[in-house]
Amino acid sequence: MALKIAIAQVNATVGDFAGNAARLADFAATAQGQGADLLLTPELALCGYPPEDLLLRDDFCIACERELDLLASRVRGIAMLVGHPEKRGARCYNAATLIRDGRRVATYYKQRLPSYEVFDEERYFDSGEGPCVLTLKGVRCGVNICADVWEAGAADLAREAGAQVLLVLNASPYHIGKRERRTDVLRQRIASTGLPVVYANLAGGQDELVFDGGSFALDSRGTLRYQLPQFEEALGIIDLVDSEPQAGPIATPPCLEEEVYQALVLGVRDYLGKNGFPGAIIGLSGGIDSALTLCIAVDALGADKVRAVMMPSPYTAELSLAEAREMVRLLGVRYDEIAIEPAMKTFGAMLEKQFAGLPADTTEENLQARIRGMLLMAISNKTGSLVLTTGNKSEMAVGYCTLYGDMAGGFAVIKDIAKTLVYRLARWRNTRSDAIPERIISRPPSAELKPNQTDQDSLPPYDVLDAIVEAYMEKDLSPREIIGRGYAEADVRRVVHLLKISEYKRRQAPVGIRVTPRGFGKDWRYPITNRYRDLY
Repeated sequence: MALKIAIAQVNATVGDFAGNAARLADFAATAQGQGADLLLTPELALCGYPPEDLLLRDDFCIACERELDLLASRVRGIAMLVGHPEKRGARCYNAATLIRDGRRVATYYKQRLPSYEVFDEERYFDSGEGPCVLTLKGVRCGVNICADVWEAGAADLAREAGAQVLLVLNASPYHIGKRERRTDVLRQRIASTGLPVVYANLAGGQDELVFDGGSFALDSRGTLRYQLPQFEEALGIIDLVDSEPQAGPIATPPCLEEEVYQALVLGVRDYLGKNGFPGAIIGLSGGIDSALTLCIAVDALGADKVRAVMMPSPYTAELSLAEAREMVRLLGVRYDEIAIEPAMKTFGAMLEKQFAGLPADTTEENLQARIRGMLLMAISNKTGSLVLTTGNKSEMAVGYCTLYGDMAGGFAVIKDIAKTLVYRLARWRNTRSDAIPERIISRPPSAELKPNQTDQDSLPPYDVLDAIVEAYMEKDLSPREIIGRGYAEADVRRVVHLLKISEYKRRQAPVGIRVTPRGFGKDWRYPITNRYRDLY
């Protein structure tokens, strides 16, 4: 028995029913032309993922139902297994429906509803109960949806119902290590069921999430037989002979730095593109964070859609100006310099009476950042382009950022990138072409808000800071456990304290791309008002 399955690794947009359906129909036509019998699509491909509270609107679900019927009428000569929400009275299901020759043949309802990390499906969906097995050209195909295969149960029901192969629709968001984790989990399901797997994953950016594609097929021994590339739309054709996937192309996995960089580029491209922003604005500082953000923006949008603005103060080093000018020359973006000293003097005069008798402190430093933020937002307001903020995860963790200053903007590109990873990404980007001058990478990091300032004046070294943040924030280790790993108690106490008192800032930060197992976004829900103190 031979069955040819096509995978549509699509980039869907939430709520764009007609656009998503048109993409699926185009993939179906191409797959049919290549002799495929079935087109497998990602989870909720028809409405986009995650639709969040749109699912609470009856009109949203009704519109999706209508589009599903229209799609069924357009797709002929090939079967399609399409992901969509389905309302049944007061219940709503995460569904996959087989459409063929203008009609719905069968529908499966997702059984495992994740409500952890970035997921909140129990808020929206009811759980399905029974298996769904489709017979296509004599091959019995069981259907599962994403979380169904992350634990035992749903796949076993499909096998008990006679399935010979498992088809899995997925909207599995990216984070570091996720590609390997997926194949490990599927191999566990294969070990318990003996069923080979064809796995279709979404590709594209949706707010803070990036879906990396990387769709694949594993045979009944768990051997990888086919894999599509990450971070791009793609169509794959997999031949099944006696229900086993046959050998086909396997995309070479990128190194970690390239993988993360591609995720950031895709996240920026889709956030601006899907929301209709004509371009991006970045405030350059001559430092590593803004340099990396500028590179990502140019690679995502093209140099013609990116504008860099340097806003020197009396504390800005000549090195910062020189390297910023060199970088924009290398990348070919529009560049403007706006000195902020006149505004600093004006604000100083305006506040002179209010600050009389009080020593200068971080207030004056933060005024500089807020002047810059105001200028960037004014340019954004006038041009329609979006300001990309340049703060990294290390800074966001400990509040080393200024509300309405360097936090001002619409999208936080490297919000989930620790400072130590920022340097790794910058060096990797320079292997592609000269982009970030070496002196930007090698100089000590500084906010340049007062003379001879460096970040380490007030923070532990970044390798220490990042390790403590990862242990406490991503892995939920206690301070006692972190100290037990060899970190100085004073450093742990300081970082944990700063992390706790900075929550109110993070709540006001722009949304940013998630690339770690836990970012400061959907999967970080700590109260601002909070008197809990960790035990040491």
